Amino acid sequence: MSTTTSSDTELRPRSSAKPQLSDRAKSERKLGWKLAGPAFIVMLAVTAWPIIQAVYLSFFRYRLTDPDAREVVWLGNYQVILTDPIWWKAFFVTLLITVITVVVELVIGFFIAMMMHRVVIPRRTLRTIVLIPYSIITVVSAYAWLYSFRTDTGFINGWLNILTFGLVPDNFDWFGGFWPSIVAICLSEIWKTTPFMSLLLLAGLAQIDGAMEEAAKVDGATFWQRLFRVVLPNMKAAIMVAVLFRTLDAFRIFDNVFVMTGGANDTTTLSLLAYNATINRVEIGMGSAISVLLFLCVFAIALIFMKGFNVDLAGSKK
Repeated sequence: MSTTTSSDTELRPRSSAKPQLSDRAKSERKLGWKLAGPAFIVMLAVTAWPIIQAVYLSFFRYRLTDPDAREVVWLGNYQVILTDPIWWKAFFVTLLITVITVVVELVIGFFIAMMMHRVVIPRRTLRTIVLIPYSIITVVSAYAWLYSFRTDTGFINGWLNILTFGLVPDNFDWFGGFWPSIVAICLSEIWKTTPFMSLLLLAGLAQIDGAMEEAAKVDGATFWQRLFRVVLPNMKAAIMVAVLFRTLDAFRIFDNVFVMTGGANDTTTLSLLAYNATINRVEIGMGSAISVLLFLCVFAIALIFMKGFNVDLAGSKK
């Protein structure tokens, strides 16, 4: 009896005790905090303060044109928003644009990345040409696509009329209904940001050991077998980063919708909804509550992606 108790008391500290850091490790940790501490404080202040301010203002019924009538409503703004069909319609439109653009960009971006990775001459010229759309300001590209789709100044209808042998009429109004407007918005978004997706995927392709592909080829694996069993599994981290970044960016889409439709034909997104409440109607409390909910959606998307892909970006894979 006494032997068992003594053994337990000996083993318990070993399993729960934290590893002791050496003096050198402690000094390196202190040096790291001294070097990165100021940048960490600045980053925290820049990112955290607007969020805290938005959360604080979202608890008020506060219109900028009538500041004296400001009153605390606590979660009242959130209750109004989450029970309003306008919010859920904007949420559906945002989710629809996000899914369409990210899926199409992932497929086209991977094809372009494979082309840039395989083509030897002229590799640099090809990469420069591919990145041109991403270098253009989003508002400028949105206006370019707006005028391209319009019936009076655009050329899209003329091309489609010729390619489809008259099936698409010359005077088809792309901004006269919900689905044509969504197609126009998604095309402008895909054209603008696919180069960014392809660049991230190209970085993942460059990290794959060519010997593994050669070994699979020698073993008789087909192109599709090498793609799904060698290339894609080794690009898991790069694919996650590319899809995550583009999903977060697409979910916050504002410029293209603001320029091309302004929310007409039920194409209002969550960012445009927050803009209308805060800027057009100067309802600071309601706009802040919408912004906070949008932030929580983006935060939830990031968590889902990190858990879903199960990849440790800091080091080894789990």
